[in-house]
Amino acid sequence: MTSQPVAAREHVRQEMVADPRVVAAIVSAVHEQVPVYAALDDSRLPEVRAIAAWGLERLLHLWVTDGALEPSDLRRLRGIAAARAADGRPVQAVLRAYRVAATVLTDEIAARAPRLAAADAFALTRMLLTALDTLSEEMTTAYAATDEDLAADRDRALRLLLDDLIAGRHASVGALSDRSARLGVQLPDPYCLLVAEPVGAERPDMALDAATGLLEVLAVPGDEVVSSATVRGSRAVLLLPGAAAARAGAVLGARSWRGCAITGESLDRVAVAHRLAADALDTAPAHAHRPGRVLTDADAHVLALLGGHPAAAPDQVARLVLGPLTDPGQRHLMEALTAYIDAGSASAAARVLHLHAQSLRYRLRRIHALTSRDPRDPWQRLTLDIARTIRP
Repeated sequence: MTSQPVAAREHVRQEMVADPRVVAAIVSAVHEQVPVYAALDDSRLPEVRAIAAWGLERLLHLWVTDGALEPSDLRRLRGIAAARAADGRPVQAVLRAYRVAATVLTDEIAARAPRLAAADAFALTRMLLTALDTLSEEMTTAYAATDEDLAADRDRALRLLLDDLIAGRHASVGALSDRSARLGVQLPDPYCLLVAEPVGAERPDMALDAATGLLEVLAVPGDEVVSSATVRGSRAVLLLPGAAAARAGAVLGARSWRGCAITGESLDRVAVAHRLAADALDTAPAHAHRPGRVLTDADAHVLALLGGHPAAAPDQVARLVLGPLTDPGQRHLMEALTAYIDAGSASAAARVLHLHAQSLRYRLRRIHALTSRDPRDPWQRLTLDIARTIRP
């Protein structure tokens, strides 16, 4: 190779490495063209940018020097592949991301060297084809090895799956089903996402053993669907069959824990369910927690509404809290609830409605039975009051 083409390539390399817009263009293209990457949350994009920056620098160096990927490069690629396999990103999607990046790299070089010499163009093509071929082989091998490791350690595989669901790394139920099939598991649908923590001022990071111990109590032995547990800081996060929500209050109460159980979100919205539950535990007043009871979807949505960042429309929040009371046939119960909240006592509400006080108290008991909310409890009365106020 003569010094002139080397100098031309080196000039292009230096210009591209120094321009942050090149990495930004690669990340943007991958984000737009590969659905799995489009679903990544903001916390994962710095990692994508870092890999893009490293890949850009290495490929341009190989182009300038007519070099080949080194053992250290292959080790890094295998490490990236193992991480992506654990994340649940399909190998086909990851390899497509690298092909998209290679296309952007080629376009950026063409824009900076429109009259690229034939030898330089051939060298670029040869380098990219060789690198992509090596990359595909290394990553496919690493994926297979990681899948085998995860299959051998089922508990760890389920924990990693739950971690990814919480982080929102699955774009669709289809992608989640594919990963579940590879692990040979069936996730609960409907499910309960329970976020729980011990009651007390001290909040050290929770040990995984504490979360798995709670899982053992709440999971149904022999159930065909799987349950899993992980930790987030001082809290346990459990993915359980939907029916487990009914037992959660008693189990947590016996352990002096409190929690929030979300049951109304789909499997592709576990991240939303986790955010709702975690925010509810962060913001709920002390009197919202009662022994034998956990916060629910309705409590979480009311708290989100009060915090100014509702995750649901007001009419949906009202339906979550009021439940059957929104039916026309329960109008007399809605009237009793309104009178009780406005008047402040059962006796005063009975006088407003021209009812016997016992009749009014019976209606309050019916409201409790239908909504699982006792109008006499300060927190539950507040949620009922908010719901009937914002109800269309």
